[in-house]
Amino acid sequence: MDLGIRGRVALVAASTGGLGRAVAEALASEGASVVVAGRRGELAEEIAAQLPEAVAVQADLSAPGGPQALVEAAREAYGDPDILILNGPGPRPGPAAGLDTGDLAAAVDSLLLAQQRLVALTLPAMRSRGWGRILAIGSSGIAAPLPGLALSNAGRAALAAYLKTLATEVAADGVTVNLLLPGRIATDRVAVLDAARAEREQRPVTEVEAASKATIPAGRYGTPVEFGAFAAFLCGAPASYITGTAPRCDGGLVRSL
Repeated sequence: MDLGIRGRVALVAASTGGLGRAVAEALASEGASVVVAGRRGELAEEIAAQLPEAVAVQADLSAPGGPQALVEAAREAYGDPDILILNGPGPRPGPAAGLDTGDLAAAVDSLLLAQQRLVALTLPAMRSRGWGRILAIGSSGIAAPLPGLALSNAGRAALAAYLKTLATEVAADGVTVNLLLPGRIATDRVAVLDAARAEREQRPVTEVEAASKATIPAGRYGTPVEFGAFAAFLCGAPASYITGTAPRCDGGLVRSL
């Protein structure tokens, strides 16, 4: 399938690892010009050098002026982005009871406010051209809040509500807005969560991983490549009538429709 994004400009936030990197690689393989962004500038350069057409930008979206600097660097390299991938590091695990308000504010700033700033900076050009794709890398916790991840659940749910509202406002302008929700994908983030659970429960990590996989109908963790392919499709021309949705890439993990 031709996704129709050859020559499109894709800005992928937090793409120096995990799912962000997988999406950047998938978009690049479809011919998009990709802006690889992350706090680790040298790593961003290494990744960009491996892609057909890409530039690297060191960016900290939580820093004052971080989103503005990132978008300006993307424009300098390729022009206004056609595709915006919203992504950010997940906050630390923890329960909802006794939640620290400072930690909650930081999670909302990272998972909602920084992403909204990127949208505000890139959306006007998309609307004026009559074509754009905004896709957020979310979490299955939006569909079913995950135990022990209160900060992530709260921040990502807030982003989902904002994007769902936005989708209805810009659909007539040719701009789609979606979230893609990963289940248990084999990334460093999932490895960290498994290790934290193993430490809490005083169990071997291999035992924790086996128990986790047993809850997934597919019987395994997903791969970043599988997630990236789904994301690339949602950014393509064939997905022009898909907006305001939150599909899951989870191997059947979430039992609800």
